[in-house]
Amino acid sequence: MSEHHHHHDHAHVHQLESLNGVYIFSIVLNLLFVAVEVTMGFFSNSLGLISDAGHNLGDVFSLLLAMIAFKLSTSHSTRRYTYGYKKSSVLISLLNAIILLVAVGAIIIESIHKFSNLDAAAVNGAAVSWTAGVGIIINGLTAWLLSRNSKHDINTRGAFLHMLADTLVSVGVVISGIAITLTGWNIIDPIVSLIIAAVILVSTWKLLSESLRMSIDAVPEEIDPDQINQAICACEGVSDVHHVHIWPISTTENALTAHLVISDVARMHEIVETVKEELTHRGISHSTLETELEGSECEDRECGAVHHHHHHHDHDED
Repeated sequence: MSEHHHHHDHAHVHQLESLNGVYIFSIVLNLLFVAVEVTMGFFSNSLGLISDAGHNLGDVFSLLLAMIAFKLSTSHSTRRYTYGYKKSSVLISLLNAIILLVAVGAIIIESIHKFSNLDAAAVNGAAVSWTAGVGIIINGLTAWLLSRNSKHDINTRGAFLHMLADTLVSVGVVISGIAITLTGWNIIDPIVSLIIAAVILVSTWKLLSESLRMSIDAVPEEIDPDQINQAICACEGVSDVHHVHIWPISTTENALTAHLVISDVARMHEIVETVKEELTHRGISHSTLETELEGSECEDRECGAVHHHHHHHDHDED
């Protein structure tokens, strides 16, 4: 293992420990809140609170999953699993998105059910509002803690989305609680639930599509293949590039394989190192590069529109 890689691992471990702490703290906090919500929901006869508690329990589960995914994404390779279990982090983010969709479905079904028997249960607006008010603080705090890491990892972003959705749910519950106390219209409860379901659905959709794309090895969203091609061709000594494949190894690491056409075989090692360095800056930590000399390129080129910029016409060869 190279020195550079080792250093990267240390930074990663440190980041892991801090994020791990965030996850554990968030899980404990949210579990306590679920217990409070269920109790209050039963006493105040509010389906809104009980379904919110159910949703929060889904969040605790999603936080647990994200934490497991984070652990798995740092796993080392074995003889059978040459990338370790890194890819499972993608499957977990897919599962998380599906759980969120199921939660949305449940909220919608509950709301429709509540429209049909409105006077069956009188809702205690004040109790609902107070409990949800606490929810805003707890979910908001968790979301804020996660948001600082959510840029680098789709799983943390999934957990962050769950928490953000929940903060919105709690805001909605507070509003409906106040409105019911003032007007006595129980119909406000299911209407607010439906609006919340729509909000969660929108935020989940992107998570779902990105997880699906990653699970079939599509180019990760933050990487532009054309820019990568141009960056490779811009490296000194590279006259062309083709057979470029870019895919995610885990939710945080990406890999690339490519054929480089180089102008000077004596500088091959140096050229490859330069390209690898450039790719690392662009978020691709694992690259495997094959080189071939100008003029002896392989037949079936899949080159992008880049290759005609860089042809050196050196006619002074012996």
